[in-house]
Amino acid sequence: MTGVEARGFGLVVIGDELLSGKRQDRHFPHLQGLLAERGLELRWVRLISDEAALITGTLRETLAGPDVVFSCGGIGATPDDRTRQCAAEALGVSLAVHPEGRQMLEERFGRPVEPSHRLRLVEFPSGASLIPNPVNQVPGFSIRDHHFMPGFPSMAWPMMAWVLDHHYTAWHDPDRLADRAIVVTGARESDVIPMLERFEQAHPGVRLSCLPNVRQGQFSLELGLRGNRDAVAATMPALQAEIAALGFEWQPVTLTVRHD
Repeated sequence: MTGVEARGFGLVVIGDELLSGKRQDRHFPHLQGLLAERGLELRWVRLISDEAALITGTLRETLAGPDVVFSCGGIGATPDDRTRQCAAEALGVSLAVHPEGRQMLEERFGRPVEPSHRLRLVEFPSGASLIPNPVNQVPGFSIRDHHFMPGFPSMAWPMMAWVLDHHYTAWHDPDRLADRAIVVTGARESDVIPMLERFEQAHPGVRLSCLPNVRQGQFSLELGLRGNRDAVAATMPALQAEIAALGFEWQPVTLTVRHD
């Protein structure tokens, strides 16, 4: 398998304010859109609090896995910003002022960097590289396919795009993936389960989904296929034929994705 097929992308969003409902996460739909434009997929999302032990444990787990991970939030200099320290602990390395980061701060704030707590903004795990921040020039950092950036969407979103276009260009293939779906009127899940089980076994190269719906007493199912564009195109007629053989009518669905 190629890198993009063997590995996926994950997102960790950090912040008590999100879990309390004071703010709503917008990183998930935006990263999903950035990846889709490049023929890539988001495999998972985690929304966690600012608790240090939880951040460290989460990063230990994701660092042990195969996926490329974006982390948003907690890299500032206030006491509740703990992501930099937790990343270093999870990696088993020390924090150190990044020399290029210091230079960026000196250009931003003047020489020397005062007050000294501003240097915390570029204290990153040893061995990290920088992610440029086009908004205020205070960088994020990357290490071992984990990419850390602020929680502010105005900063994080262009930094996400920069990472994708500088580190994973070889994985880009906008035409690689396809989603196609049909709506089956009058059908319930129980009507199609045996057929779907047979279909999934016969076509392992695509992912099958089944979304039930009921509106004003009328049952329907949305059956979707996702995967390689050619495989989806070749497989959808077989799914349509199976539905017709069960005596149900179907209509194609136009899929839209919000990039927010």
